[in-house]
Amino acid sequence: LSHPIPDTGVIVASGGNAGIATAAAARELGVRCEVFVPTVCSPAKQARLRELGADVVVTGAVYAEALEACLTRQQQTGALLTHAYDQPEVVTGAGTLACEIEEQGGGVPGAVLVSVGGGGLIAGVAAWFEDRSRVIALEPELAPTLYRAREAGQPIDVAVSGVAADSLGAKRIGSLSWELTQRWVPQSLLLPDAAIRDAQLWLWRQMKLAVEAAAALPLAALHSGVFPIRADDTVALIVCGANVDPSSLG
Repeated sequence: LSHPIPDTGVIVASGGNAGIATAAAARELGVRCEVFVPTVCSPAKQARLRELGADVVVTGAVYAEALEACLTRQQQTGALLTHAYDQPEVVTGAGTLACEIEEQGGGVPGAVLVSVGGGGLIAGVAAWFEDRSRVIALEPELAPTLYRAREAGQPIDVAVSGVAADSLGAKRIGSLSWELTQRWVPQSLLLPDAAIRDAQLWLWRQMKLAVEAAAALPLAALHSGVFPIRADDTVALIVCGANVDPSSLG
């Protein structure tokens, strides 16, 4: 939101979390914020958006459909469009998280496990660490945007569904993420919904961390053995996304 903001404010399509960040920034600046979310966006995220003063439009079954409606609306209003993941400022912001891992963890970890949807988070993490750490992409089997792009040799549309579709619901990897992951991310691994859900419940029952399914992929990769950890390795798990109703965790 460092760009000039028109009277019509800002507009974004989001699975929820990017919209929450945009709404929080808009409130601080005293400008209007309109957020388009798909029907899979959780009630907890929708409630948080409204608490922050955003005008919430629920439309489309998946993120891509909400984005299409958002783009149409932006053409009508002229509001400042922000993107949930495929925007340099978003990628730069995600990179600050990697900087904090290095500073607070006492150095560069041997590997960093990152959930991937549209790819904004992993793009920032990869840009920070470059080849100093193994940045590993993790995706649900039912939402494999980066994995399928690598198979095809270019970003392609994929069908998305499953337990993490509210957060990892992009149907195509972002162009910035594609470029950066091609350079700095050596592996893209897939996880079944059952392993993701088990890790999400473990984090709640054992650690009292209420996280979204999307945030549980790094732990799921360890628990399931999809990412085998070496005894002498230091691995950072990025558990990102806490906009969930704890009552849904049993």
